[in-house]
Amino acid sequence: MTKRIKGSCTTILVGKKASLDGSTIIARNEDGNAPLHPQKFVLVTPDKQPRHYQSVLSTFAIDLPDNPLAYTSTPEAVDGHGLWAAAGINSENVAMTSTETITTNSRILGIDPLVDDGLGEEDMPTITLPYIHSAREGVERLGALLTEYGTYETNGICFADKDEVWYFESIAGHHWAAVRIPDDAYVVAPNRFNITDFDFDSADTLCSSDLKELVDDNQLNPDPEGYNLRHIFGSASFKDTRYNNPRAWYGQKYFNPEFDTTPIDQDLPFICRTPHKISIEDVKLVLSSHYQNTPYDVYGGQGTAEEKKRFRPIGINRNQELHILQIRNNVPAALAGIHWLAFGPNTFNAVIPFYANVNDTPATYRDTTAEFDPTKMYWLSNLMATFGDTDFTLFEDQENVFEENTVAQCRYLQRQTDAAAADQADLKAYLTEANAKMADLSFKNSNKLLGQMVELAAPRMALQFTLHD
Repeated sequence: MTKRIKGSCTTILVGKKASLDGSTIIARNEDGNAPLHPQKFVLVTPDKQPRHYQSVLSTFAIDLPDNPLAYTSTPEAVDGHGLWAAAGINSENVAMTSTETITTNSRILGIDPLVDDGLGEEDMPTITLPYIHSAREGVERLGALLTEYGTYETNGICFADKDEVWYFESIAGHHWAAVRIPDDAYVVAPNRFNITDFDFDSADTLCSSDLKELVDDNQLNPDPEGYNLRHIFGSASFKDTRYNNPRAWYGQKYFNPEFDTTPIDQDLPFICRTPHKISIEDVKLVLSSHYQNTPYDVYGGQGTAEEKKRFRPIGINRNQELHILQIRNNVPAALAGIHWLAFGPNTFNAVIPFYANVNDTPATYRDTTAEFDPTKMYWLSNLMATFGDTDFTLFEDQENVFEENTVAQCRYLQRQTDAAAADQADLKAYLTEANAKMADLSFKNSNKLLGQMVELAAPRMALQFTLHD
């Protein structure tokens, strides 16, 4: 079979009563198996949506309905590797991020093997997001597709509308389960099976019609009471203690410092609650994190060389793009969907709040090239991160100022745009122009930061000579 590029992402979900402004939030770092898989930000209008879809990485194909919705997405910029649309918000203000690659175990795979010609991460947003009008409907459509066609990998997928946030996990070849995240809760999900306690009779769960019977008939449940799906279908490997669990631990400790847990705990909670309302800035900070203020920070001064390499961080050189999909409840529906976006490793970028209800996306984010081009945000962001990594401590203060100022300036522009929206004859054109202004602001500030980094680094070059030394 064709070699697949599998992501190793980190996901955060926030219910509307847990967020600072009453929004629902689903967010994810899209990570590649290696650095530099160029990404772009596009709007797919109904006339551009395929009516027949053919996967690149498998033989899966499907005829699609004739009534698609428009939607934003962040697909691959290089043709030939498949679409990998990754995430977006459709014109009904339904958000989807797909996918978080997750683990499973040999017990369930021995019963329901993966399907080589099934669907996968490459396909899911394109065949789901344009056809759903609520988060629950997204769960039901994707679940039906997985049941019928099967999948060649196991993944976590998130859906949100203005009221509900859902987390969906595929289970082996043809099975799946999904949980509605409580309004007052949040989730940090790494690359392992994440759903724990599951009530088959709840209105806030959905799953394959035969999932309970599959567990019971095949004696898959290791617990004497209840159904913990992570115990039943997931892994608890030594790799999890180095690659997955520490990321969930760090995110949970940020939101709940009182948690008495360790990075290697195998039973970290799935659904969490914090007394502090969660902001977009909080989500970005966690998705950019690298174990700051612990011995495990590769840029920090606390740990040994071994400790700094012990655990896989959330912010990493394989971050391709970060999206925070926000559905606001304090504005009219036409303004509600915000596709926050940043490209490249998250140590040296800023996340920009792009309106989803537009005619097009900004050229610097849309027209990513296959080859290096610092006039495009994907490449400029990767340049800043690569340069910044050479001496993180030297550049850290400038990066913090850049990020705070850029987000503050975009928020100010957003407030102005929201306030004047009701007076616009062509609202989509107005929001399209607002996005262009924010993209220009991001590009200008990024170049300013890069210039500051050059000024700081130039005097430290080894290639220098002073006659009187």
